[in-house]
Amino acid sequence: MQVIDLWDSVFGDNTAHNEPALSIDKKMREADGLFYVAESDVVIGTVMCGYDGHRGWIYSLAVSNAYRQQGIGSDLMAHAENALIRRGCVKINLQILEGKKQVEKFYKKLGYDTELRINMGKRIPENII
Repeated sequence: MQVIDLWDSVFGDNTAHNEPALSIDKKMREADGLFYVAESDVVIGTVMCGYDGHRGWIYSLAVSNAYRQQGIGSDLMAHAENALIRRGCVKINLQILEGKKQVEKFYKKLGYDTELRINMGKRIPENII
């Protein structure tokens, strides 16, 4: 699948809970319409969103290296934000890995600010299959 290839090239995270096929399969089962793919003969970008009835989340924004600096990431973000806003979302969150200065700069240009939080997570191994 082209989305998996894109994510492997952009994210390169091989931990079990971030395995692209697992994430895509689980998202598609939700059937919430919050997974967007940009194409130009091939898949060139993706963004996945979530909404809990109050806050929205942006996940897996990826643009192929060959198509960067053309506004595709910004367009995908605008599409995702609009979808969340139409659902009544009052705040949109996203997470980036510490030290990813170019990624941080990209999101700041789109109006996002760094918020000091302690990010905590718990993996559920029985659901990573």
